Amino acid sequence: MRKALTMLVLALVLPAGAALADDDCRVPMADWQPREAVTALAQERGWTISGIKIDDGCYEVRGTDAEGHQIRVKIDPGNLDLVEMRIRYRDRDGRRTASPRDGDD
Repeated sequence: MRKALTMLVLALVLPAGAALADDDCRVPMADWQPREAVTALAQERGWTISGIKIDDGCYEVRGTDAEGHQIRVKIDPGNLDLVEMRIRYRDRDGRRTASPRDGDD
């Protein structure tokens, strides 16, 4: 009986630990930079922001870059480093072209 109870507890606890390990950014909320700092970073880089949200413990910024390409950027909330950046490139006719991932700019 004790072995069955131990197995049940492990089966319930292990998936919860794996779900918590998926966070990209692990910064305590007390150490986060304010959203205004994220907005200032975006302006310095020439981005136009359509939205800022929190995803996987990171700030996620959506908008367009200086060339008008759609972007989605994950930013570390503690030091404002880029964690991930996705760009949807468009040609002159507005058609989508290849999209590199995890670039700096």
